[in-house]
Amino acid sequence: MSSTKDRLKKLIDENLDLDHEPNFDARFSEVGVSSVDAIAFFKLINQEFSLGLAAEECTQFETLNDVAKFIDASAG
Repeated sequence: MSSTKDRLKKLIDENLDLDHEPNFDARFSEVGVSSVDAIAFFKLINQEFSLGLAAEECTQFETLNDVAKFIDASAG
C-alpha cells in the first residue's frame, strides 16, 4: 500500500465509523458512509494533503483509489 493510501486509511480509521477495512476499489455509495460524513471526510483530506478542493469538486472521485491517484498526481 502506498504511503498516500496508508495516510487515507489512518484518516478513515480515526474519523469514520466503518465496521470493515476500507475497500479502495469500492464506490463511495457502496461503503456505507453518509453524504454528510463523506463531505466532512473530504474536508479532512483537504487539510491532511493541502489540496484546497471545494466540496463540489469532491464529487469527481468515485473511489478511494481515485482520491489517492489525484493526491499523488498533485504532489508530483
